[in-house]
Amino acid sequence: MTCAPGLSPALETELQSLGLTTAARDHTGVEVNCTMTQAMQILLHSRIAFHVLQRFGDLWAKDADGLYEGAVKLPWERVIPADGYVCVTSVVDNPTIRNSMFANVRLKDAIVDRISDRVGRRPDAGSDIDRAVVHLYWKQEDAKVWLSLSGRKLSDRGYRRLPGKAPLRESIVAAMLAEAQYDGTRPLVVPFCGSGTIAIEAALIATGRAPGLLRTNMGLQHLETFDPEAWGRARLQAKKVRIKATPAAIVVSDIDEAMVDAAYRNAVTAGVDSLIDFHCCDFADTPLPETPGTIIMHGEYGQRLDTEDDLQGTYGRIGDYLKQRCGGWDAYVFTERSLLGAVGLKASQRTPYVNGDIDCRFARYELYDGVRQ
Repeated sequence: MTCAPGLSPALETELQSLGLTTAARDHTGVEVNCTMTQAMQILLHSRIAFHVLQRFGDLWAKDADGLYEGAVKLPWERVIPADGYVCVTSVVDNPTIRNSMFANVRLKDAIVDRISDRVGRRPDAGSDIDRAVVHLYWKQEDAKVWLSLSGRKLSDRGYRRLPGKAPLRESIVAAMLAEAQYDGTRPLVVPFCGSGTIAIEAALIATGRAPGLLRTNMGLQHLETFDPEAWGRARLQAKKVRIKATPAAIVVSDIDEAMVDAAYRNAVTAGVDSLIDFHCCDFADTPLPETPGTIIMHGEYGQRLDTEDDLQGTYGRIGDYLKQRCGGWDAYVFTERSLLGAVGLKASQRTPYVNGDIDCRFARYELYDGVRQ
């Protein structure tokens, strides 16, 4: 399984909760040995993974010709339909390759030539990733070839039709909520809600809804090895795993009415709009439930404000708001690393995240209710 940089510990914990044991782990992924039935469980239940990849072949390839010669020997006719469609993606670090697209083309050639030779027909090929996807990881002379069981990233849940101006990827949000130990039993407040991703992911967690059920298309469905009956059973079982108790309040706000509307529409698409209380207001006017819970602020970092002074002033106000209004709450701020100092509060924990190409931190603040003894 691949994931966003730095999320592999969270992904490993998630996979352990599904009964899987890690075989290897690096900065952007976790490897496990599992059955196809278990892989289907990952596809349906993982909130943090990007791709679920099945190892298909290990090749020694000095250059593009060597890649072709090795790949054309693999039994592609067993996994790629001759009348289907295949896309090749890659990560390439080989001194003979200046453009990874050339490596993609050579691997694609090997796949379709092999199938044509064995079956007499060849699949179409291109850049669309909504059908069969083959992934190449080629470092120096070591080339690993994988079948993508997910196709598109699992984090592309499908509900965020209106993404907003500075959206957080769903998998990052899921990791943040896991770190905050959110389970729906305590209230959650999300000022700066943007397109609603934090609240929607929280509602899915609180109700035990498998995020993969929001997807109607996975890469494994376009492989010769696909077992539709097993997939149907896995989906049916996932639908049965629901938390029947009504979760605690989820309250969101944004000063931009268009963002509140986008958050609401995305929540409707995800089927969780009835679980979220929407408000259009300044973050400091966000209504707080009487029972303390968790407050998460996805602070601005240049995407929607114009000047550094604006940002510093906003973060100063965030610190004042947390200190004066949120005693007894578990408070978190997610933003670009250099801006946390403007909050003016001492963070008890700062977890690094990479959002796009921005070096961010998820900071936790201990807010005491009354005088600390």
